[in-house]
Amino acid sequence: MSGSPQGRTHPPLCLTVAGSDSGGGAGIQADLKTMLALGVHGMSVVTAVTAQNSLGVNGVWELPAEAVKGQYRAVVDDIGVQAVKTGMLSSAELVETVAELLAATPAPAVVDPVGVSKHGDALLAATALDAVRRELLPRATVATPNLDEVTQLTGVVVESEDGMRRAADAVLAYGPAWVLIKGGHLAAHGDEAVDLLTDGSEERWLRAPRYDNRHTHGTGCTLASAIAAGLAKGRTVPEAVAGAKEYVTGAIAAGFALGAGIGPVDHAWQWPRDARNA
Repeated sequence: MSGSPQGRTHPPLCLTVAGSDSGGGAGIQADLKTMLALGVHGMSVVTAVTAQNSLGVNGVWELPAEAVKGQYRAVVDDIGVQAVKTGMLSSAELVETVAELLAATPAPAVVDPVGVSKHGDALLAATALDAVRRELLPRATVATPNLDEVTQLTGVVVESEDGMRRAADAVLAYGPAWVLIKGGHLAAHGDEAVDLLTDGSEERWLRAPRYDNRHTHGTGCTLASAIAAGLAKGRTVPEAVAGAKEYVTGAIAAGFALGAGIGPVDHAWQWPRDARNA
C-alpha cells in the first residue's frame, strides 16, 4: 500500500492495455473486474472498441496509436503503475507502440498475445504477428499464450505435455522472462486443465479440475489480469501464476449463461452470494 496526501493508503496499481468488450465478459471489462476482485486498483488503456455479445464479435474499431499512447502516459506519468497487462493489440502499429511504452516502464508486464476471440473471430492482424514476436514478447515478464496462439506464433502444434514443453521453448526463444502455456484445450486431459509455467530452467505444472461448463468467455483475459494483480502485490511469478490459476478455476466453475451463446466466467465468485444479491 502507498500513502496519499490525506494519509490514507491505496491498493496496488495495475494497468490493462486491451480492447473493450461491450458484452462485459472479456477485454478491459474482464480485466478491471478481476483486478477489483483481487484487491488491486485497475486502470485502463483502450486499444480498440468491439461490438460483441455472447454470440460473437460484430465489429472492431481500432483506436489511433496516439490515443493509446496518450492514455498510457496520462496514467503512468501521474498515478504510476506496479504491473501492466496487455491484451488485444489488433495491428502491428499498436503492438509496436505498446512495446515501446512497456520498455520505458519499470514494472512487470504480462503479455496475453490475443489472436482470436472465444467465438473464433480474428482479433490480431496476420501482419502484426511478426511485431508481437520481435517487439512485444521480449518485453514480457510473463507471456500467456493458449494453444491456438502458440501455433500462430511458433508453428508448434500441441497435442501432449511434451508438446507443451516444445511450445514453451519456442515462445521463450522470442525473449519473455517466463511463459505460461495454457493447456485448457488439450484433449489428452479430459478431466484436467493443465498449464505449464517455465523460464527455461524452472518448470512448474499447474493442474486443476476441468469443469463441464461452456460459459468460459473471458478466461484468458481474466487469467492474465489475475497474474498481473499478483505481480502488482509484489508476488513472484510462480506465486502470482499459482494464485491466478486458483482464481480463474473458481471463476470458470461459476460461469453463467448470458444471452444466446457463450456466457462469461464469474469474476465475483469469491464474494458472498448474499452480499451480491442484497
